[in-house]
Amino acid sequence: MRDRVAASDPGLLRLAAGSRTAGSIALTLAVLAVLGSPVTHLVAGAIASMVASFAIREKQRPRQAVTLALGLAVALVSVSLAALLNTRVVAGDVFFVVLIFCAVYSRRFGDRGYALGLIGFQIYFMSLFVGATAATLPGLYAVLAIAFGCSALVRFVIVYETPAGILQRLREAFRVRLAQLVSAQMELLDAGPDEADKALETVREGTARLHETAMMIQGRLEEGTADESVARLVQRRIAGAEIAAERLGLLLLSARSAERTSTLTLHLPGAPVPSGGELPARDRATDMLRRDLGALRMLVLRPVGEGGTAMSHVRNRLLGYRDEENLPSASAPVQDVFRGIGEAARAVMGLRVALDGPQDESDDSPATTRSREELDAESAAIEGAEEGEREEKEVPAGLRRPTTRAAVQVSVGSALAIVGGEFLSSQRWYWAVLTCWIVFINTASTGEIVVKGYRRLLGTVLGVVAGIVLAGLVGPHTWTALGMVLLFVFAMFYTAPLSYTLMSFFVTAALGLLYTLLHRYSWEVLVLRVEETALGAACGIIAAALVLPVHTDRRTNDLLVTVLRRLSEVTGAAVEQLSGGPGDDLLDRARDLDRALGDLRSATQPLTHPITPMRTRRNTAEYLVALLETCAYHARSLAATAELLPTHPSIAADPRLRQACARITHNISVISAHVTGEHCDDAVETGPSIASMLEDAAPGSPRYGRITDRVLRHLQRLDEAVLGLARPLEVPVPEPGR
Repeated sequence: MRDRVAASDPGLLRLAAGSRTAGSIALTLAVLAVLGSPVTHLVAGAIASMVASFAIREKQRPRQAVTLALGLAVALVSVSLAALLNTRVVAGDVFFVVLIFCAVYSRRFGDRGYALGLIGFQIYFMSLFVGATAATLPGLYAVLAIAFGCSALVRFVIVYETPAGILQRLREAFRVRLAQLVSAQMELLDAGPDEADKALETVREGTARLHETAMMIQGRLEEGTADESVARLVQRRIAGAEIAAERLGLLLLSARSAERTSTLTLHLPGAPVPSGGELPARDRATDMLRRDLGALRMLVLRPVGEGGTAMSHVRNRLLGYRDEENLPSASAPVQDVFRGIGEAARAVMGLRVALDGPQDESDDSPATTRSREELDAESAAIEGAEEGEREEKEVPAGLRRPTTRAAVQVSVGSALAIVGGEFLSSQRWYWAVLTCWIVFINTASTGEIVVKGYRRLLGTVLGVVAGIVLAGLVGPHTWTALGMVLLFVFAMFYTAPLSYTLMSFFVTAALGLLYTLLHRYSWEVLVLRVEETALGAACGIIAAALVLPVHTDRRTNDLLVTVLRRLSEVTGAAVEQLSGGPGDDLLDRARDLDRALGDLRSATQPLTHPITPMRTRRNTAEYLVALLETCAYHARSLAATAELLPTHPSIAADPRLRQACARITHNISVISAHVTGEHCDDAVETGPSIASMLEDAAPGSPRYGRITDRVLRHLQRLDEAVLGLARPLEVPVPEPGR
């Protein structure tokens, strides 16, 4: 059960966020109840403590404390202005729009600017919700002070989190997800023809979840480790384990099929198992394969020090598959799987040493000793490496700056929402403004705003239905209603990263209970809530479409060019190092590629969403993203192999590899030029396989070793995937010659 929780919520980040927010609200309500505060103050305290908890996004605890203190000052100013402008309708509306502009514009100043802007807006909204006036200001000042104080107490004492602790839990989540992926690969090996596609989908999902956790660890390494060399070592071991597990899945797919499997099978949603998912022959080698996959999973899950000699024997057997003489008699695809198991076992051992420290070496076999020596040499090389210079990102100026553009768009949309909301209700028009504000958070294109508005409206409608039922059940029972509000707040923050619709559902149901407490509940109020939500979403979409619009096509094209540029950089640098050139920080480059691909995947959600009417564009977008994920896998593998070059005895620099990359980088540049709309009449280059090109270029050269052959296979698959990008992007592809 612990492993399941660790895998479903890496780092327990969602659990901590929900517990921190719900605990802050509960403590605030308890203090206010002891002081005998009225229901209005209870509601205001609950909203204020919730805002003070979720607005803070900084990772360092001292910076969190400073931001929380500044947030209290901003909250006091915001509630004061809201109360003083309560009777001045026009001035209040104008100030609200100005406040919204400033709150969004402040995001350009980082996490602290984001938090202070969010606190200012939400506290102003809270003042409108509870009807703050000048006479009630002293009481509201006390409520805000209590709410922020309780939030600080919960954050820094009760739900105590440190960057190192979060990183440790993320490492545990990576270990569990790695074991789950191996289990899914075992199911794929044993699945019958009718179950093969489902098993492949499970492997595909497990691979994506493992990659997600690796990226989360990457984002926490700097704050969670005091030693920079330790951070680089953990990063290298995490990347190595991820690549080994992904490669093992591809080798298993090849073992299931009569022909070699395309890497696109693992990344394209809905792609079936090749050759109808036929099982390999049930011979002794296949039975050994099933046994050793189970042993690999046990090696991942078993804590260090448990198992004794038996675990050492299992580890030694798996690492022995790295030597050709230890491979069982079987077909070439099945032997490749055994090699993959050996490489995965080596990656797991390196991961355990990096995370848990030195281990008992008394029962090591020669193969295990050699693997340890390789890992030690890699660790020494990583510790001696110097941090390379990071590329400075160009930030657009003026209205092209994302924060400025978003501030203008939200301000225009909010002004429309205020006018429209006044026609619907002169008392609760601010619901439309809140929805307009929310649909712009973490969105960057018109399509993303449309999808988010749709999800917000759907969650609100479902939440209204739940609110009607709960309001009838709870009635006048104040503490029962507040307890359910706490439960919904926890669920809202726990499900927020998973489903925006669910989050909207829980927040609307909670608001229905708050209306019951304020004696403002009625069927008309909840229907008005839906109408205001629909109006706010519509105003946000109109503003995004007409005011400084960023169309989905334009944003996806920009991100696609970024991904292609990162892909060219990683591939070129890795091949240069494998050819004998100078070393580079390849894993950081590979993670930059992964982050760029993640941004592109998010930006294409409006195109791949089930409600999109353009099925052809959806299929094209899914196909392109899958091809790019395939490219990223091969680029990561090349980078990982290149970083092993100085320390791995079986890897030697091969100058012939340098020319193998020329066609790939040329084709990437041609595709980028066509995507950006530059005048480019060049067509991508096609021709014979990369391996045959190198043999023709140096006919008297010796045949490649096994590692060089693997590098050539990665380059060949990368070359094929890049050519695959050309056709859906309408880049000219020459017809193959005779």
